[in-house]
Order: sequence, then C-alpha cells, then structure tokens
Amino acid sequence: MKTQPLFEELLPNEANIITESSQDGKNTYLSGIFMQADIKNRNGRLYPTTEISEAVKIANNTIKERNGIMGELDHPESLTINLDRVSHIITEMGMNGSNAVGKARIINTPMGNIARELVNAGVGLGVSSRGAGQVSESGGVSGFQFVTVDIVAQPSAPNAYPQTVYESLNIARNGHQILDLAEAVREDPKAQKYLKREILEWLKTGLFLKK
Repeated sequence: MKTQPLFEELLPNEANIITESSQDGKNTYLSGIFMQADIKNRNGRLYPTTEISEAVKIANNTIKERNGIMGELDHPESLTINLDRVSHIITEMGMNGSNAVGKARIINTPMGNIARELVNAGVGLGVSSRGAGQVSESGGVSGFQFVTVDIVAQPSAPNAYPQTVYESLNIARNGHQILDLAEAVREDPKAQKYLKREILEWLKTGLFLKK
C-alpha cells in the first residue's frame, strides 16, 4: 500500500472543544478530542487505537523536544506547516479511551488573533488532524504518521463547508483590512476591538462558505 496524506475533520459537536483562559488571563487554550480511533469516519477510514495511541506517544515526545507542535487556522492541502498561518501550539496530548485528546494554546500571530476573535464571537470550532499513512481497501489505516492538528470552523448550515480562511479573507470585501488588523494586534492592543468588529462583519458576508 502507498503512503498518502490523511486529513480528518471533527465537527464542533464531535470534538467538544472548550475554551479556557490561564489564571493571569493572558493565554487562551482550546481543549477537546483531537482524533478518534476504532470508528469509521466520514472519509470511510478507520484508525485502530494502537495507531492513534502510538501517534500520541510520538506527539508527546515532539512536544517535549520542541516545546509544542505548531498548528494552523484551517488545514492546508499539504503536510507542510506554513509559518505565516500558524495560529496555535499544541501543548498536551493524551488518550481517553479510544479518543486522542489534547490542549492547544492560541498564540499572538495574525491567524491566532483571528482564531481568538472567532471564539469570542461564538463561532463553533472543530479540529482537523493532519498526517500520512496507508489505507487498505476496507478503509483501515496503518503506519499512521502524525503531523499536527489544525483548527477549522464548521458552519451549521447543511452542505456548507469552509474555504481556507486566508484565501477567503483575500477575496472578502473587507478581508485585507481584517488581515491588517490581525497583524496590528501584535503591536497595538487597542486594535483588538476593531479586529473583532471586522471579523463579525466578514462573517455576515458569508463569503467564507462554499454554496
């Protein structure tokens, strides 16, 4: 069997992502289910618990060695992590039954600031694992090589799926302004209130949805 890229999305109600703040209020964390095993997903693939638990073990080693694993806001179509789109750092991974659970800290980058304001605006967030492996004819996955877990936003409307956030912002009416504000927040805390307003206006346009 040939090794192939594997992207697996969990909807907000499946990932059960919760938001919490550090005691000093300076950091925002997202935690919940990052990957599922022993259940056939919507892509028709099934990850044995042994594959997921081994991936979690390797991920924890990486977290210790590199002080975390970087993830993006919306997953790209490749396994390469794009530094200009990093939004969070995975700080913890573990197993809860057949589920891989984790915790991620949203960081002060343009995409991280957008993710934080999406949370503040009440947008339901899901996750998408990114990796590679072999898939049998029956859908069983073997040789799973975990890369990261990305944040994805799933709209509640039936048959509506998100485009890449970065690309969507570039075509939206006020998208460039949002990206500029997301960058400005890193240097000017006063820009945060404007960022939230612009994101809410962008959400109203519906341009981030494929119909």
